[in-house]
Amino acid sequence: MNCILLLVVLSIIVVAEVLFLSGKRLDGIFIALWAPTILGFMNYFKEKK
Repeated sequence: MNCILLLVVLSIIVVAEVLFLSGKRLDGIFIALWAPTILGFMNYFKEKK
């Protein structure tokens, strides 16, 4: 499960970079904020067990 979520986070970062560099800066920043949110949820649920 953690590997899948880490791959999702990595893909989110790549998509955000592509959007940011293609001129859609606000969309790229918005999507880039999802990665730390998902990582934060992963840490929260890992500590809760």
